[in-house]
Amino acid sequence: MEQPLNQSALALAPNKSRLARTFAKVLHARAATRAAATLDKTRKTKSTEKTKHDIDHEKIRNQAAMDAFIAKVFATISSVKAAYAQLQYAQSPYDPDGIQSADQIMVSELKTLSEFKQLFIKKHLDNNEKAHETTQLQAEIQEQKNLLQMYEITTKTLDSQKKLKDSEIIFLKEKLEEANKENKLIERRLNSSGQFSPQDQKLSLSSLSPKSFVLFLQQMRKSVASFVKFMMSEMEEANWDLNAAASSIQPDVIYRDTSHICYAFESFVYQVMFDGFNNESNVASSSEYFFDKFMELKSIKASEYVKWKPNSTFARFCYSKYLRLVHPIMEFALFGNLNQRNLVGAEKTPETTFFSSFAEMAKRVYLLHCLAFAFDPSKASAFQVRNGSRFSEVYMESVNEEPVKSSPEVSFTVVPGFKMGKTVIQCQVYLT
Repeated sequence: MEQPLNQSALALAPNKSRLARTFAKVLHARAATRAAATLDKTRKTKSTEKTKHDIDHEKIRNQAAMDAFIAKVFATISSVKAAYAQLQYAQSPYDPDGIQSADQIMVSELKTLSEFKQLFIKKHLDNNEKAHETTQLQAEIQEQKNLLQMYEITTKTLDSQKKLKDSEIIFLKEKLEEANKENKLIERRLNSSGQFSPQDQKLSLSSLSPKSFVLFLQQMRKSVASFVKFMMSEMEEANWDLNAAASSIQPDVIYRDTSHICYAFESFVYQVMFDGFNNESNVASSSEYFFDKFMELKSIKASEYVKWKPNSTFARFCYSKYLRLVHPIMEFALFGNLNQRNLVGAEKTPETTFFSSFAEMAKRVYLLHCLAFAFDPSKASAFQVRNGSRFSEVYMESVNEEPVKSSPEVSFTVVPGFKMGKTVIQCQVYLT
């Protein structure tokens, strides 16, 4: 038989149920909180890992971009070096098209380098503007310093060119003064006699005499002396040590006057210009042949004749003698380049005062050469005396005052002497 329920037990049952539900809710809330915290932590971990992965990937991309950028810079520099090598190659033999092409390539590649520089600076300023503003300013300051240095060099170059032009003007004034003196002399002769003197009349092969040769020999000496004076002034402008240069030409010579070093330079010019003079005696050419060459060239300006007949005997004479007389080091020191040498090497005529002066001097030497062999090709020759030889008035005359001692010695031959058959024309020597 069922027993009746206790009232107090009925009263406790609902309370226990509510307590259990509350406890369950608390446990559920805690579990949910833990799950949420775990999920949030997992999400943060994944986010951190993702961010780190993105940063590493970004670094790799930036490094690859920088490597590509540097590779482009080096490739452009290599292109500049290649273009410079092409420019050097085109200098000798002279190739104007090759020089222009190489110059265009160099300008283009240098412009590309400048663009790379701007891109590099802009990129770094975007990434770290404050830190790289200083870098850009320093780079700009350095660039301005480089520009200033370039302008200073340009100024020095222009100043050197101005001095060169001033020297050329002085030389041309002297030539003009000399020409005016000759014109006045001719006018006086015309006014006094109404005709030219015999030495000014038109030469003919039958009228040639040793006096005719001596007359042109004097003109040739003046021309060589004028060219040497001009050359020495150019060397002085280029800061050459003229005394050292003279010693290298004629060593162990003691000059009585410092101005006498010009004789050393003259001796060098004569040695080069008259080298091979006697070889014409081996050529089967007649007196008429040499006289015709003499008459053809006598009244024409040398540089114009070379342009007119670049393959003529005289033109080839000018080319070969210039390349031997004007050393590349000298030409580069005088003019800062080898343009004249390259043109002459290509058998072309430089349009400069220096070459015109040289050509006129070469013309006088060539005319004397032709005139000597117009007498008798088999019996004409030039001669010099050995250094240290005793002075003899029969074969020599002194360019300086003779020493006090009774038997002066020859330091060196300045102007060669000539033999034409039985006729001897003295050489000029410098005496110790």
